[in-house]
Amino acid sequence: MAAKDLYEKDLYAILGVKKSDGLDAVKKQYRKLARELHPDKTKGDKKLEEKFKDVSEAYEVLSDDKKRAEYDEMRNSFKAGGIPRGGFQQQPSGFQQGGDFADIFGDLFGGRRGPSKGQDLQTQTSISFRDSVYGSEITIRTGAEPFTTRIPAGIKDGGKIKLKGRGSPGQAGPGDLFVVVHVTPHPLFKRDENNLLMTLPVTFTEATLGADISVPTLSGEEVKVRLAPGTPNGKKLKIKGHGIKRNHEQGDLIVTIDVQVPQRVDGKAKKALEDFAEATQEFNPRSDLKQRSQA
Repeated sequence: MAAKDLYEKDLYAILGVKKSDGLDAVKKQYRKLARELHPDKTKGDKKLEEKFKDVSEAYEVLSDDKKRAEYDEMRNSFKAGGIPRGGFQQQPSGFQQGGDFADIFGDLFGGRRGPSKGQDLQTQTSISFRDSVYGSEITIRTGAEPFTTRIPAGIKDGGKIKLKGRGSPGQAGPGDLFVVVHVTPHPLFKRDENNLLMTLPVTFTEATLGADISVPTLSGEEVKVRLAPGTPNGKKLKIKGHGIKRNHEQGDLIVTIDVQVPQRVDGKAKKALEDFAEATQEFNPRSDLKQRSQA
């Protein structure tokens, strides 16, 4: 990018942030605009595609402390009256007197000598929880021609993949494209590093007497877990090898027991519970509660 093109642009206004805003605010605003201007939504609208590129360009500078400081200093210098090409009187920190401003602004995008690479771009995509675990192919639409790429198995929500040479064109070759991956939540499973987590509802009887229970896994296979008699609510059971495989490491499925009780009991069931209560009246789970409250 030419120096003139950069310093004449108000990157803060393009991104919709204040100059005083920190990195978190910059990131939040960029994510919002990237979702609104994503090519999948704008469907070939050239004006909005250009706006998306401007927003990505602004984010690239404002999200990097060094680039942002250099941009602010150079823009302030030019706004103050302009400095002749080839040198300047008041030397901003980090630049050598006598330098070429085209070269100086070139530093913001990685290199002050020779032809430069094209600008890196960033886009976003959403995939299902299952696809994040097993990997998938997606179609990217950032230019004239859409293309497909592979999302690796085991990617986390917010993970980023780099597609070399898919950025903006440049004299020294195109830049790269970074794809931020958002993972939609699963109705049953959650993730903890390479482990999968799920809550397993069981009946009071199953928890009290013990039981063998079929548990679904993300792969579609069902596995049996054995509840020991007297299994308490919140007990965690590990099912080895049914988690996420990533970087040659295999996680597990961690099951948390959730003892459920019926909302209404009558007839024989009620009588059976009353008999049970009478037979187990010596068991008082609150026997030491008062003593512990006075500790």
